[in-house]
Amino acid sequence: MPLSEREQRLLDEMERSLYQNDADFVSTVSPRRGRPNYRLLIIGVLIAILGIAAIIVGVFIKQPLVGALGFVVVFVGALLAISPPRNSVGPAETISSPSRGRSTSFMDRMTERWERRQGDR
Repeated sequence: MPLSEREQRLLDEMERSLYQNDADFVSTVSPRRGRPNYRLLIIGVLIAILGIAAIIVGVFIKQPLVGALGFVVVFVGALLAISPPRNSVGPAETISSPSRGRSTSFMDRMTERWERRQGDR
């Protein structure tokens, strides 16, 4: 059974609101992508290279402890190199700020519409 024109309009409006609010949610919750921190990238790569050298030295002198330490150093260097840039805005401030000045959420508006529709009957 096809939807009436009013139901189709309401469905389209709900879909647009959902896409709009979903985009707002993603932009407020996801970390902001800023300029990469090249200093941390270079330092991380250099530390990783030192770790690889430690692994090679550990294998050459037959000391597994030196090789394991080298692996840890490579891991720390890689984590440092791929770490995201830090923001001046904290996550709590970003999430709590209302997007575009709206005070009601999508679900609040849908609840109000549902109650109005139930009141009409």
